[in-house]
Amino acid sequence: MSNSLVARVAELASLAQYQADSIISRTLVNKPGGTVTLFAFAQGQALSEHTSPYDALAQILDGRAEIRIAAETFSVAQGEAIILPAHQPHAVSASENFKMLLTMIRA
Repeated sequence: MSNSLVARVAELASLAQYQADSIISRTLVNKPGGTVTLFAFAQGQALSEHTSPYDALAQILDGRAEIRIAAETFSVAQGEAIILPAHQPHAVSASENFKMLLTMIRA
């Protein structure tokens, strides 16, 4: 998919494949009001703690993610979602392979 939206049905989890020792990302929508990005995390991979000026919604499409927001860690499984509030430090780690759809709202 590119920056121009195309009407089609897609099985989201199949749009990014796991790669050993890697985090794969694929931007599905990139607009001034926000982005939608698909991630595939290999077991053992992580995004270190950081903050964002925007709210985001992380939806787990496959596997299970460990997501730390401020001082609390959440285990988020396939079919579940969690809000990452703006300006709150957060980190993401993969104790197993997982795929996540991240929707960031800039507006």
